[in-house]
Amino acid sequence: MNSLRCAAVMVLAATLTGCTSTGPGLSEMSFSEEPLIGKFVWYDLITDDAEAARRFYGGLFGWAFEKSTGPRGNEYYLVRDGGVYIGGVVPAAEPADGAEISRWLPYVSVADVDASTERASANGGRVVVSPLDVRLGRVAAVVDAQGAAIGLARSDIGDPDDVTTAGGPGRVIWSELLAADDAAAASFYRSVVGYQVRVVDRRGGQYTLLSADGRDRAGILPNPTDWKPQWLTHFGVADPTAAAAQAASLGGEVLLEPTSEVRDGTIAIVTDPSGAVLVLSKWPV
Repeated sequence: MNSLRCAAVMVLAATLTGCTSTGPGLSEMSFSEEPLIGKFVWYDLITDDAEAARRFYGGLFGWAFEKSTGPRGNEYYLVRDGGVYIGGVVPAAEPADGAEISRWLPYVSVADVDASTERASANGGRVVVSPLDVRLGRVAAVVDAQGAAIGLARSDIGDPDDVTTAGGPGRVIWSELLAADDAAAASFYRSVVGYQVRVVDRRGGQYTLLSADGRDRAGILPNPTDWKPQWLTHFGVADPTAAAAQAASLGGEVLLEPTSEVRDGTIAIVTDPSGAVLVLSKWPV
């Protein structure tokens, strides 16, 4: 937990402060007039090998990286796909205890960061970074009741709207919680974020959808593996099989090859060179 807290502090200190870089700015992005509660609005990669991460994701998705600096002087890289900023890379030293630190950390828009962190604690979660103000809003980080980390954010300028964040190759197209107890997880996020919850039947069993204002924002998958509960970030690719092979050639590891038995072969699960897990999802399906 100490290593997660240290990394999360660096992430939150840099998030929403690095957009003062000298790149293309925000001219190709549009923002909602009011925060889009329940939408995942930012994604940070915490990694113990930032150089390898930049080579990997630049080769896999064609991303550009802009070096920036957080208010505490920590190194931070903004991730840009074309003219749209989608996240950041946070270099973090490997913990002395050897704990795994590399991961994708998503941020969800909430109405009140302080109230959401209080509800997280009341529902069995842990606050790893207490609410703090950043240049464009207020943020925090929590670990849910099953051990999955997530960031909470409230922006002062509105959130990137659904036009700006439209799906495509190299873009985030879905966020999915791998949960030990899907019903308990749904209850947790209903309380913390304010989601509406519905369960649907699909091939392979039931699936839980988290929605807000009539739009599905994330899903919950009952964990069919021995992996620890975690949020999985899905990135769009034209061909999951080819993308998985490319990921391996760039130093990643393929955990799950596309197979007709899992979502009709439309996904592959890989790690980047530092061990952060990501999902390669066919786009368009």
